Amino acid sequence: MSNWGLSGNGQMIRKMFNKEKEIDEIMAIWARGNIKNHGFIDKDYWLENYNIVKNEYLPNSVTYVYEKNNEIQGFISIMSDGYIGALFVDEKYKRNGIGRKLINYSKNLYDNLTLKVYEKNINAILFYVAMGFKNINISIDESTNEIEYTMQWRK
Repeated sequence: MSNWGLSGNGQMIRKMFNKEKEIDEIMAIWARGNIKNHGFIDKDYWLENYNIVKNEYLPNSVTYVYEKNNEIQGFISIMSDGYIGALFVDEKYKRNGIGRKLINYSKNLYDNLTLKVYEKNINAILFYVAMGFKNINISIDESTNEIEYTMQWRK
């Protein structure tokens, strides 16, 4: 399996380099995205979970970055079982098809992808439905008391 995806116009999808600088860039996109897109959850929740994601989740997943002109503009992190724990596009690059490219790239690598998304995150739900994901379960996230959907895509 190649570490490189799209190319041309200075853009590509590639595996994240395990360098502190890249991890810090990805985590900054993660923190800003969660705080902006989940206004219904206190921002302290995301700040309290920052180190858990950085030190426990990221090392146990494969992260692909969308890079253009040597700048990381978005990323997707996937566990070995196809669980997408994170898909974020930097706010200044949203609506440019980056999320779609990252999902499509991942669909070429996995036969089955699952994720969880909060019910109140309507834009994300609509995006995942447009990408072919189906809601397979509804539950309560015990750490936030928010309703979340488990969504799945299969080849």
